[in-house]
Amino acid sequence: MRIDIVTLFPDFFDSALKVGLLGRAFQKGIANVVFTNPRTFSENKHQRVDDEPYGGGVGMVLKPEPLFRAVESLPMLSPRQTVLLSPQGEPLQQRHLQQWAQTTSQLVLLCGHYEGFDERVRTLATQEISLGDFVLTCGEIPALSILNGVVRLLPGTVGKAESLADDSFATGLLEYPQYTRPPEFRGMEVPPVLRSGDHQAIANWRLAQQQDRTRCRRPDLWAIWQAQQQLGHQSPQNSEQP
Repeated sequence: MRIDIVTLFPDFFDSALKVGLLGRAFQKGIANVVFTNPRTFSENKHQRVDDEPYGGGVGMVLKPEPLFRAVESLPMLSPRQTVLLSPQGEPLQQRHLQQWAQTTSQLVLLCGHYEGFDERVRTLATQEISLGDFVLTCGEIPALSILNGVVRLLPGTVGKAESLADDSFATGLLEYPQYTRPPEFRGMEVPPVLRSGDHQAIANWRLAQQQDRTRCRRPDLWAIWQAQQQLGHQSPQNSEQP
């Protein structure tokens, strides 16, 4: 998979791409990251890529010309998704990461700065994504989050791929509690069922914990999961009813 990051600050990513699972994934060639700096495509002698907003206002706006040239300079691999990172975008969810990891050969991430992009830059994107209902100083932070989230789902990144199936959000539920040695710590004990060796009992306990945790912590996810379960249990005859 090729991941293109269009950014004014490629150095932002230096350490993150060299450590942990992400670093090993790039060393093994599971994914390839290429940085493109719009300043390279500025025709201004000082390589400026921003200007004052029409109509007045505080701050500077990223100009369209350098960004269009930067994106148009990239090779085209298919299927490709171009994601503009903006607080106005759709909130990032696990399903986005799974979709990109499973169906995309090239992921292009456009990082904003200052007061944002000239509105015409939005025409370059196939999707707009936000980390949530808050504003950051730059688009590199959400780009790194997407980079991490997508690459960890690619075959070969995680040692045991089946561990991904138990992630929070993978099935619509939050992950169950995890424990390791020692069996007792400061009066807090590991649940006996986890030490029982009864795999079915452990599976039942974990599912019950996922359900309880999701219901208490994320009632929004719980409602969606319940609706999906009810839909899945409908008979073919019932599902055809108006």
